Amino acid sequence: MHENRNAAVGFIFITLLIDVIGLGIIIPVMPKLISTLRHVDVSTASSYGSILIFAYAGTQFLCSPAIGSLSDRYGRRPVLLLALLGFGVDYLFMALAPTYGWLFVGRIIAGITGSSFTTGAAYIADISTAANRAKNFGMIGAAFGLGFIIGPVLGGLLGKLGPRFPFYAAGTLALLNAIYGYFVLPESLKKENRRPFQWKRANPVGSLMHLKRYPSIGRLMIAILLLYVAAHAIMSNWSYFTMHRFKWDERMVGISLGVVGLLVGLVQALLTRAINPKLGNEKSVFIGLVLYSIGMLLFGLATESWMMFAFLVPYCLGGIAQPALQAVMAGQVPPNEQGELQGALTSVMSMASIIGPLLMNNLFYYFTRPNAPVYLPGAPFLLGSFLMICSGVIVYFSFRNKKTSVISQ
Repeated sequence: MHENRNAAVGFIFITLLIDVIGLGIIIPVMPKLISTLRHVDVSTASSYGSILIFAYAGTQFLCSPAIGSLSDRYGRRPVLLLALLGFGVDYLFMALAPTYGWLFVGRIIAGITGSSFTTGAAYIADISTAANRAKNFGMIGAAFGLGFIIGPVLGGLLGKLGPRFPFYAAGTLALLNAIYGYFVLPESLKKENRRPFQWKRANPVGSLMHLKRYPSIGRLMIAILLLYVAAHAIMSNWSYFTMHRFKWDERMVGISLGVVGLLVGLVQALLTRAINPKLGNEKSVFIGLVLYSIGMLLFGLATESWMMFAFLVPYCLGGIAQPALQAVMAGQVPPNEQGELQGALTSVMSMASIIGPLLMNNLFYYFTRPNAPVYLPGAPFLLGSFLMICSGVIVYFSFRNKKTSVISQ
């Protein structure tokens, strides 16, 4: 049983790694492809690109709870394999897209089939114990970190052959992963732990409202939303800030993001596994959020290029918070609701992907425009630091209330 669980964790890691590589592999060529289809320059293409991001995040926000609930009803295996198959078909669809409108349709399809993250996280929750849950969730973060090292580099190399080649490569990877999973992936959710599918719980509002039965889950959802919105000071604003503040070129931005991916992967795959059992989930969350906040504050105050690399250390060390927080939430929900929980979490992440870029990028523009009231290019990082502190305060009261309720019982 132990060997089967380790093999399953390994497959989920590979699945999410390939998915993230597929997402990252198209990043270098998307501007050129949009420019070609819309007959505009790269600067103008960026606005069209933001619409595609909105389409993907918005669709995932709406659909993730339904996909999670379907996995609670029919099991993780069929939903995960269908998601991988859908991802593969979608990438090939986008590779052949003759117009920008078809790219938009492709991003909507990708938002629906992005359930591999939701179902993969539910699978991890199924096969984990209280002792190793945070460690196993850390593997998801490691897959993200490693995928965003390999994907953009591979996409840049394939992009030299043409802007559509990376889409063919991403589609092929996803389809091969679906075939591999069909033969080796066992089901993780026992039939006695399944529940009927209910539409009133299979939407973002219904899913989140149902989780109100677990009061601490609702508060932790708000905390994790603030965390993800704050993270967009890095995810959505990094290239604009560094190019403006330090005159970095695309190569330097790519190197820095590769370093981010490497550090995130190391923290999630190695440090979390070593630190979490010693600190416990609650201390890991608090220490991680403090490190996140310090890193963001330092980014906002940086005056030299080398500082951005140095300050990545405390920021990326903060990565011990996320798997610990996810483990705490998963530990409070029964097995037949793990898919619903992970679907709700994915919706929260998607909501942050809608709010975060608009908030952080417009804040950067506001404080760097010619008639800005004060020149403050690091404003998004400073806001991100504040949001991390707010997230920590919410987590503190959530944990304290949980302990109080246990004592009163």
